[in-house]
Amino acid sequence: MTEEPKIGVFICHCGSNIAGVVDPKVLAEYAKGLPNVIHSEDYKFMCSDPGQDLIKKAIKEKGLTRIIVAACSPRMHEPTFRRVCNEAGLNQFLFEQANIREHCTWVNMREPEKALIIAKDNIRIAVAKANNLEALIAKKVSIKPTALILGGGIAGISAALDIADSGYQVIMVEKNPSIGGKMSQLDKTFPTMDCSACILTPKMVDCFQHPNIELHTYTELEDVSGFVGNFQVKLRKKARHVDLEKCTGCGECAQHCPVIAPNEFDLGMSPRKACYIPFPQAVPLVYTIDDDYCIKCGICARKEVCEPEAINLDEKDKIIEKEVGTIIVASGYEVFDPSVALEQYGFGRYENVITGLQMERLLSSFGPTEGKVKRPSDLKDPEKVLFIQCVGSRNQQEGCNPYCSRVCCMYSTKHARQYKEKHPEVQLYISYMDIRAFGKGYEEFYERAQREYNVNYIRGRIAEIYEVPETKNLIVRGEDTFLRRPFELEVDMIVLAVGLVPSPELGKIVRILNLSQGTDGFLLEAHPKLRPVDTLTDGIFVAGAVQGPKDIPDTVAQAKGAASGAISLMARGEIEIEPYFAVVNEALCSGCRTCELLCPFGAIEMLQCGTGLRAWINDALCKGCGTCVAACPAGAIKQNHFSDQQIYAQIIAALEEIGGEE
Repeated sequence: MTEEPKIGVFICHCGSNIAGVVDPKVLAEYAKGLPNVIHSEDYKFMCSDPGQDLIKKAIKEKGLTRIIVAACSPRMHEPTFRRVCNEAGLNQFLFEQANIREHCTWVNMREPEKALIIAKDNIRIAVAKANNLEALIAKKVSIKPTALILGGGIAGISAALDIADSGYQVIMVEKNPSIGGKMSQLDKTFPTMDCSACILTPKMVDCFQHPNIELHTYTELEDVSGFVGNFQVKLRKKARHVDLEKCTGCGECAQHCPVIAPNEFDLGMSPRKACYIPFPQAVPLVYTIDDDYCIKCGICARKEVCEPEAINLDEKDKIIEKEVGTIIVASGYEVFDPSVALEQYGFGRYENVITGLQMERLLSSFGPTEGKVKRPSDLKDPEKVLFIQCVGSRNQQEGCNPYCSRVCCMYSTKHARQYKEKHPEVQLYISYMDIRAFGKGYEEFYERAQREYNVNYIRGRIAEIYEVPETKNLIVRGEDTFLRRPFELEVDMIVLAVGLVPSPELGKIVRILNLSQGTDGFLLEAHPKLRPVDTLTDGIFVAGAVQGPKDIPDTVAQAKGAASGAISLMARGEIEIEPYFAVVNEALCSGCRTCELLCPFGAIEMLQCGTGLRAWINDALCKGCGTCVAACPAGAIKQNHFSDQQIYAQIIAALEEIGGEE
């Protein structure tokens, strides 16, 4: 006969998070009456060293074969308590955690009687499952010492250099012809007013020249299969039509190209040729022929134009396959488009309404006006400029975003200061809801703009903007909420401080990598406090504004965190995979392929056996989602740690009368 389990239940006070609402001693006493519970006690902090020692001591002295900790979320401390079981000589998967903090006390603080009932329910359900737990063995897999980084902005560059400097190989993928990202479009950085290109360009060159970094520009992620430590990656290297090895960057092809196209780097405010480099400091400094505009006239490919014969107009996209151990997603952000959801601001209708990023390009020495800010309508120096904050951010209106984009207050202050330095006589206004100067040196930067540069801050939202047809000036109406009265201004130009939104390519990356997005559309981290650079998919990390709006210092800091996570994983050489995968009973499997068609992770194959086709599950690819278990018409698939027997026991326990009372 199978020996009855010996269950130990440990109730955590969690300071006052749990004990301030329910009495842990009452719960410990209740647990003693549950099936096969031979030990129960409570302690202030079960996750502390003394709390862990209590569990180890009870396992050894009382011969406990199952452990339950009623405390916080398993997402927070399940690994901690599983390790405790392991150290005490008990299989770590004979542990179950009941969440009586998030599920009970935190949501029922004003109704402690009901919180106590729910806490008892959770403990009883956990005991029911513990009675049916089975010992499992974690599988170990090797980790390839190569990291894939998606995105060549400052986050991707920082992470790549940290990993490469640690001796590991890096494959960097950037969808654009050059690395640099949005930071390459900036003129200066706040609050130090350092030249953005001066900071970024050396890092770009280091990345390009590093012996451990393999750079793939003008390349997109096509497909990823495999699992942590062993990802198989397919990359689509788009046809550049220019040989990277032969091109010298001389620019003869661009000079002879007859096609004029809008310059995306300058946000359409300047022209470029169909044969182009994005910006003067581009890395790699080679030309690209844009298929969307090229008319295939062949002029650029002539020997007298391109002496190295670097151009091949017949080049096709190529698929490159790589094997990597870890992946860092650093694909950045896009700026909010105010032309649709916020028509009242006139962007796209009034020539002299521009965005903050367009202002960056106008202020840049290699921008469309070589650093001289001009009105788009007549190329005159604007004498009155209004900056409008929170455009597309902190706005519940449909098409806008409820979150703060974090950088807008500061970059508008930077723009105002830069323009005032060149034109001390101009009048500058900043319309804002609240100034959020949260970073190091930011508050001082904001105060100096008022004190030393005479920038006028107006607290209040802008309601209406009209254009004066004769002068192309703009009439602005709003309310000053400090003075509690409406105001009207006539200005020469308006700059919209547009917020940050997820990049359009993020949806494709999410589908390929099976990642999760938050309600704001940015990538969701595994835990906002304890695992801010991890995703819920092992071996995949996030860095920079792909996870949410942030400034350059925070982006670099998170990139270093993601790099550290990838390095620590690759340094192990191998990793344990939790055995929560599904298992096929070949005697029951009919080979119907239902599971194979439904598996979202591609973990199921059909193999030929003596009696026909049978399903086979790659336990390293399987994520234990249970889709195949629920769908199998023959009941031939079992889910480890979530078997039918365990789940039925939990359901029965959930429906039982509490304490035998009505």
